[in-house]
Amino acid sequence: MTETRDRPRNWHRNWLRRARDRSRRDLARRDQAWRDQSWRGWSPDGARQQPVTRQIHRLSHRLRAFDRRHPLVWDVLVTGFFMTAAFNDVLGDGWRYITQNPQAPTWLLVTLSLGFTVPLLWRRSHPVAILLPMLPLAVVNAWTGTDLQASLTLLVVTFNIALHTGLRTLLASYALTLIPIIVDGLRNATEQGADPSPDQTIIPQATRLAMVAIVGISYRTRQEYLASLVERAAQLEVERDQQARLATAAERTRIAREMHDIIGHNLSVITSLADGGSYAAAKNPERAAQALTAIGTTSRQALGELRRLLDVLRTDPSGTEQPGAEPQGPAPGLSLGLSVGLEPPGVEMAPQPSLTDLDHLIDGVRSAGLPVRTTIHGYATALPPGRQLTVYRVIQEALTNTLKHGGPDATSTVSVSYGDGGAVTATVTDTGRGSTGQGPGTEGRGLTGMRERTALYGGTLESGPLPDHGWRVHLHLPEETPQ
Repeated sequence: MTETRDRPRNWHRNWLRRARDRSRRDLARRDQAWRDQSWRGWSPDGARQQPVTRQIHRLSHRLRAFDRRHPLVWDVLVTGFFMTAAFNDVLGDGWRYITQNPQAPTWLLVTLSLGFTVPLLWRRSHPVAILLPMLPLAVVNAWTGTDLQASLTLLVVTFNIALHTGLRTLLASYALTLIPIIVDGLRNATEQGADPSPDQTIIPQATRLAMVAIVGISYRTRQEYLASLVERAAQLEVERDQQARLATAAERTRIAREMHDIIGHNLSVITSLADGGSYAAAKNPERAAQALTAIGTTSRQALGELRRLLDVLRTDPSGTEQPGAEPQGPAPGLSLGLSVGLEPPGVEMAPQPSLTDLDHLIDGVRSAGLPVRTTIHGYATALPPGRQLTVYRVIQEALTNTLKHGGPDATSTVSVSYGDGGAVTATVTDTGRGSTGQGPGTEGRGLTGMRERTALYGGTLESGPLPDHGWRVHLHLPEETPQ
């Protein structure tokens, strides 16, 4: 005895949840492996040595990330560095080697050192604001001849102004910063008893200040470019996800259409055969046995088509999945929007129905009790497989609707005409009583599927009741457009 187990109603949701959890675990493992490999790069005996430039880039990236999380820490460290260097210059008498005023009082040295270094704590948040109190100190430093090296912090302020403000603000700040430079040049020329020469006193310092401003502009441009790349990557990721969702929705619609065509037609045939067999069982056992045989043949055909379709959706693309195992990833058709015709390895393949199978389809309908008369004009040899499948499915759906709604005395006529360039016209009419459920306002999934298939090739589909009684479905696919 074979034990059967029904799947839970929400089995697809559980499958998607398991696939998502597996993807997250795989990403976490890859991320941890990358981190382990990157840390091994710092060790001389690591498994794989990283280039020095890559190590420097990784270190700078971590420093920038730390700075973004804790900006005050970095500001305090930079300010402390310059303050330590300034007081080391004052207390160690290093300033006496370059000063022109060795008798400068200590309180002036301390005041200038604090004035040039403490404002750096706000150099990134308020670069222009800290420049204003530093400029008078720079003028005093130049006019008194102290020439402390701490005045070089004006270059740091200029760099931050170029980095965080606009061009007009930068030009105005540059012009203001030239004032102590000009004062220093005039004082030096006056003390030396010669005419002031800009080439010797002003232009070199002004050029140095301009170079710092250019470096700040270049760094800012690179930051903006990288930010635009990150934003573009985020947009592409969003667009990729949207395209994936659209492809998934389109694939689900296509699969639902295929499932409807397979299940709807075969179950309609089986139902008609079962009703006829039960009616003939008492009077004509031989016809009842024929009906049962036809039911078995039709059901096996439907099961075969469903098995092929489900195998495509469940089989691992790598072909390594064991039979009976749970799916190890998203279905190829659902995740990538691929056609079900692209079966992965290991799937039992079979061609999609074509117009060569039309006789078999009509024989099955006839065995279900619906008389069908066919008329064929031309040949379908030059018709592409996709167009053949569309014509086949439309005729199948029309005959299925006749079986379901036409009544016991209905007959059907199928007319197919092949033209040049892939053009084809198919008309299916019946003499049944029809059904209000087939009306245009309440058309079900079958008629919607026929219209969707027809629209893929730019064709037209007409479906409606005949003047007296019965129903008519008319399909026309135009010639293929040359590529």
